[in-house]
Formats: sequence, structure tokens, C-alpha cells
Amino acid sequence: MKERISVALTGNLEEFMEEELDLAERAITAGVRSAGARAKRLLRQDVLAGGLGPRLARSWRQKDYPRGQASLAAASIVYTKAPELLRVFDEGATIRSADGFYLAIPTPDAPKLGDGRKRLTPSNFPEHRFGPLRFVYREHGASLLVVDNQRQRQGKRGGYALSKSKRALKTGHGLMTVPMFFLVPRVRLKRRLNIDKNLHLAMRSLAEDIDTAFRTLRRRKRRRK
Repeated sequence: MKERISVALTGNLEEFMEEELDLAERAITAGVRSAGARAKRLLRQDVLAGGLGPRLARSWRQKDYPRGQASLAAASIVYTKAPELLRVFDEGATIRSADGFYLAIPTPDAPKLGDGRKRLTPSNFPEHRFGPLRFVYREHGASLLVVDNQRQRQGKRGGYALSKSKRALKTGHGLMTVPMFFLVPRVRLKRRLNIDKNLHLAMRSLAEDIDTAFRTLRRRKRRRK
């Protein structure tokens, strides 16, 4: 600090202040952007640790302002393209059926996709492959949607398929009923994220980030007009 003051006293004070302002703008901008990048990284890691997959993790994005410039008022915005979904996993939630009946949860034996290669639901269940769904009420435990007359497939694909054997369909020999959906009135999603904690961790080192930038960046000689 003494060296900076002596330079200002023996040199051009206006030029010195311009150089100091330029250094401050670049240091603050670098520190803010570093903190923003750390926040994005921590939030993405949190999603992965919660078992929610890389696609949802990548929904966390970062935008820095002003773009391509340094400023004392620099800002870094960390946001997500899936705010409602992440909010549910950050706070936990009870999910109920929109029509007031049941939520249908596919069983492990259900096909991965429905007709049109869409997410499987009872309305797009491929009945042409498995036959019609049948409702089974259970007083204790989840009720079921099942398919009858299934034969277990052999080989790597495994799974089940509707039997086409007239004899088997007549006698029931070797056929089984397979549950395709659990029917429940509600599902409670546990909290799997901690967004506030990770934002706090990211911002805690902001002052250190700016100080590091001050110490590593060099003052740039200003050209006089």
C-alpha cells in the first residue's frame, strides 16, 4: 500500500486512479464469476448425489453480467431450467392424483414405454401386446392394475407377453397374472436436495475470490488520449 501511495504522489494521480479503478473492476468481476461457477458446480453435484441424474443436474446454468466486460457492479446469476421439479426435491412434497383417484406407478414387470414411445401410463399401456388391464382392489396395501394370460419370455429380453396358444388360454396351463401398476392415493417425496446450503457455501468465499483476483491480476498501464 505504501508503494501505491508513493507512486500516486510522485506520478500522475489521475492516471493512477484510473488504473486502480480498472484493476478493481476486473478483480470484482473475476471474483463474482468464480463464485457463480462454484455455485453452479455445487448445485449440479447436489442433484447427482440425490440420484436425480445428469440431465437434471445440467439444468443448472450460469449467466454473467455485464457480458464481456468488467464492472464494479458485476453479477453472476445461477438459475435452473427446471425450477418446479427441483423445488419439489428441495422441499419434499406429497403428490396426489389430479382427478382425485389413484396414482398409477409402474411395477418392475411393466414395459418401459407406452404406445408412441411415451412415458408409460394406464392410458397408453400397450394392450395389443399384453392384453387389457384389469383392476384388482386390495384392502391392505396398494390396489393393482394387472394383465392376465401372460407367458414368461425366455432369453435376454425376458419379461412377459400375452399367450396366443388357444390350448393354454383355454386351460390356463403355464399362464400367469402379472401386476403392471400399483395404485396409491398419494406419494410422499422425501427431500433429496439442499439448494440453500450449497448457495451459502458458494457465497461464503466470495470475498476471498475477489481478494485472490486483486493479488493475481496485474495493473494495466492506461494509454493517455
